Amino acid sequence: MKIAVVVDSTSYLPKDLKKKHDIHTIPLNVIIGDRSYREDEDIDNDTFFVSMRDRDELPRTSQPSIGDYILLLESLKAEGYTDVISVHLSSQISGTYQNAVAAGQSVEGIEVHAIDSEVACYVQGFIALYAAQNKERMPLADLLSQIDEMKRRKNTNAYFIVDTLSNLQKGGRLTNAQALIGSMLKVKPILHFKDAKIVPFEKIRTKKKAMKRVEEVFAEEMAFHKGKPITAVVIHSNAYEEGQRWMESLERQYPDITFRLSYFGPVIATHLGEGALGLGYTTYEVDTTY
Repeated sequence: MKIAVVVDSTSYLPKDLKKKHDIHTIPLNVIIGDRSYREDEDIDNDTFFVSMRDRDELPRTSQPSIGDYILLLESLKAEGYTDVISVHLSSQISGTYQNAVAAGQSVEGIEVHAIDSEVACYVQGFIALYAAQNKERMPLADLLSQIDEMKRRKNTNAYFIVDTLSNLQKGGRLTNAQALIGSMLKVKPILHFKDAKIVPFEKIRTKKKAMKRVEEVFAEEMAFHKGKPITAVVIHSNAYEEGQRWMESLERQYPDITFRLSYFGPVIATHLGEGALGLGYTTYEVDTTY
């Protein structure tokens, strides 16, 4: 048995980290105007944010096609892999997981164990890292059972702060009037995943207060998980310095927790908008060094 680990591009794991643990990537697509770009391959973040900022209409996003996934599986099969643990962003916000399942049924000689992470971004990446770091340390059935437990809310969780309402407005999730009123009141929605869906957690006025509220919730959850090997991540949407400051502040408050800084790439930033922040964690031991 030879096991490959695949993660889609919305994990935004550093390329060197994926290389270290032999994690393969299948990209989602972002469509700007009439041109489609493979995330993290055909377009960088700086170019994407400039393009998004200058357009009245939001870019569109799409999951990898079944054909793209079949090509990846055929290449892995040719390398001698017999099984694939494939970790994807929540099935409630993308069809990527469903396409992975369909592709797996189309290729003989290799078995795909598709994982609906029920989250997104680097928090989803924690699951791929755990799979890659343990695929030779435990039987496959045990590893899949551990992953199923790992992705439960009590063990892996995340909160996201939306800084601007313009993308929610452009995407049809808010009316013009709602966006105008929300902007005037400086409303900063806090979102989280519930039953694999991204839903409102609270609406807070001002970003500073929203960050403080997320810290309060994080503190409660860290108290519950005291003694476990927590790895946490601060995620930013073209707001590197703000994300870095927040991470450093959290590091001072929680010296026993390993923190990493990540970003929202084009596919997720299309929906959350520029300036968004996130804070997520896992209670399972993962190596994030590279």
